[in-house]
Order: sequence, then C-alpha cells, then structure tokens
Amino acid sequence: MSILRCEGLVKVYPGGKRAVDGVSFDVNPGEIVGLLGPNGAGKSTTFRMACGLAAPTEGKVFLNGKDVTRWPMYKRARHGMGYLPQDQSIFTKLTVEQNLIAILEYLPFSRKERLFRTDKLLDQFGLVKLRGQIASTLSGGERRRLEIARCLSSEPKIILLDEPFTGID
Repeated sequence: MSILRCEGLVKVYPGGKRAVDGVSFDVNPGEIVGLLGPNGAGKSTTFRMACGLAAPTEGKVFLNGKDVTRWPMYKRARHGMGYLPQDQSIFTKLTVEQNLIAILEYLPFSRKERLFRTDKLLDQFGLVKLRGQIASTLSGGERRRLEIARCLSSEPKIILLDEPFTGID
C-alpha cells in the first residue's frame, strides 16, 4: 500500500487559472519521488494540496489508505506527513530552540522527550550555538537548516520537500 496517493488533482483559481490539471502519483515506502517541471508548472500547488494547505478543486489525497482530502494540515501531520515549503516557514520572533519546541508541543511527547528531540536536532543541524538566537537574525542558510530540523522533528513517515536546498549555505 502506498504511503501517499494523489488521484486526479486539479486546482483552478478564481478567474479560471488552472494551476494543476489532473496530477496523479503514488509514493510507496522507501521511495524517493520527484515532481519536475518549469516555474509555474504547478509543483508547489500540488504539494500544497497534498499536505492540506490548499483544497483541490477536484481529486483526492490518500495517506496510508485513508482519504484525507478534506483534512487540515495539522491532522495530516499527526498521521505522519511532514512538509517543507519553499517559502520561509519559521517563527521569526521566537528563538531557534523555541521554533523546534513549538512544533513538538502539538505532538504527544512528554516535556523530557521534547527537550531530548530538540537537543538532538540542534546538534544534528549545527544549530547548538544558535539555540538562544532570535530566528529573524539567522542567515538564509541557518534559517533553512532550522526549517528542515522543524520538518524532521516529528519523525514523519513521509516528507514533502518543496525546493529543499534553496538558501542552504
């Protein structure tokens, strides 16, 4: 059974602009799948529909065999979906450490487990010395590393990466 299945996704914006027209794909355990295309082809819109940030005009999204088309993003995240958008997604007024803890607070972990995971991610992504720094003061590469760490913090079963290496230093 596929982890993620998208069937016939269509997105038509007000005014009639068709951003995505009938995209279907499956992602099976252990697979790495890429969406390739020129700027404006609808790759990011497809990701946004798959993760729950945008509702498809037509089509269905299944996560582990369950129809999640109408589920909000947070519910999909609780069922194992991670998403790293191409645009900045950190809380700029929080510290690096607070950015990680904020994501983990929505998951069923003890305080001790949240702190353990936070320390581990700070170390893995070279952010230990920046843990108390306000996120808005980070370089572009430091921000991106923090965003990737946040995405991985919940140990998702599948991760949708939209331009994951943008801004990496």
